Amino acid sequence: MTLRNLLLFVFCLVGSSVVAQSKPNVIVFFADDLGYTDLNCFGGKQMSTPNLDKMASQGMRLTSFYASQAVCSASRSSLLTGCYNVRIGILGALGPGSKTCLNPEETTIAEMLKTAGYATAIFGKWHLGDRGAGLPLNHGFDRFHGLPYSNDMWPSHPTSKSYPALPMFNGNEVVDADVTAEDQRSLTKMATQNAISFIKQSKDKPFFVYMPFSMPHVPLFVSEEFENKTGRGLFHDVIAEVDSSVGRVLETLKAEGLSDNTLVWFTSDNGPWLSYGDHAGSAGPLREGKGTTWEGGVREPSIVYWPGKIAAGSSSDAISGTIDVLPTIAEITGAKLPERKIDGKSLWPLLNGTQSKSPHEAYYYYWNKELQAVRSGAWKLHFPHSYRSLKAGGGTGGTPANYIDKKCELELYNLDTDIGESTNVAEQNPAVVQQLQALAATMRTELGDSLNKVEGKENRPAGTLP
Repeated sequence: MTLRNLLLFVFCLVGSSVVAQSKPNVIVFFADDLGYTDLNCFGGKQMSTPNLDKMASQGMRLTSFYASQAVCSASRSSLLTGCYNVRIGILGALGPGSKTCLNPEETTIAEMLKTAGYATAIFGKWHLGDRGAGLPLNHGFDRFHGLPYSNDMWPSHPTSKSYPALPMFNGNEVVDADVTAEDQRSLTKMATQNAISFIKQSKDKPFFVYMPFSMPHVPLFVSEEFENKTGRGLFHDVIAEVDSSVGRVLETLKAEGLSDNTLVWFTSDNGPWLSYGDHAGSAGPLREGKGTTWEGGVREPSIVYWPGKIAAGSSSDAISGTIDVLPTIAEITGAKLPERKIDGKSLWPLLNGTQSKSPHEAYYYYWNKELQAVRSGAWKLHFPHSYRSLKAGGGTGGTPANYIDKKCELELYNLDTDIGESTNVAEQNPAVVQQLQALAATMRTELGDSLNKVEGKENRPAGTLP
């Protein structure tokens, strides 16, 4: 080989390595049952969240960011596929032994990035199938360590003792068939350590890390290091440990020289489980919480951080949501979008400051298969539906209070001036009501509405397990 050809060969090798390494890494933190104001940077009172506050001060806060549905499995399916959960047939919270799972024919963020050469891992709570085809390794993840579903689905549940023992998985194998209370104290720390190890092992190629925390879902557990650390109770201690986890991962990125080439996204699956009172978070000015389509149930704190790419201290109140995470990641990584129809839109123009307008004409709020509300711009229209609420304060010490049923009529709210959805202005704005009703009618044709007995034309079935 001549010297010229040797130099060309070396240049090609180095060039290809630079191209491969230039693909941004992606980390998604997904808290469980975190309220809108459970972080200082989102108006929380005396919350111990210095790392997330710093992340917000150096990145962007999305202040009108929505989960697709205010319950575990449904919400997670949307984050990973870019679809309203109704489209892909995942409803509610899948229990142990459920025959329903995320359909392997759907494309997850992990599968999308794996085809683009990414190493992929999930550390924490999965909740989209507890065996066989339902497990993460069958949905694009190279590594999985964590729980198959919520940490309250065990024999020590405060209101039901019928659950089986809670298993811990490593890959497709159960490595602990009976997770104890002492084990649960290590859930956040374990996920953090696994994520840090994976980042260090995978730093020479692009990687995707998904960290769906089990906390602050009840029952609340915290490691010895954070027990009584805040002096403000167990819930505050749990949030402090989640915040520390985020900080440790960000410090690892910095130490490994990866910060400038890593997109980091933090949000939650739904709002606070208010019936648990002092073991639940707060939605602050927002109405209601988990299990409802009021803002407190589905509007989530969301922070996106990428030094040099996203302006420090920026914010956007444009409508966005977990359905947008997949297409945003696709745009920044150059990965190919799923062939099946998705509902999300790329938020990259919002994040990089080239656009301020939401990519969504409207956002749709389903509970199970019932279309309960629609938002366009500042306006949100609720259709008549029942919802759960608390008659008084929540429970104490991990025991929940009872909900009562309430009824919502046709109600219109201007979220710019009435974020708490307290003043119905439907009668004063008939044209707005009519416009939102028309948008809803279009969505009913596509995804259906069980209350109106309209079958969607573009729904797809969930996966099934034996």
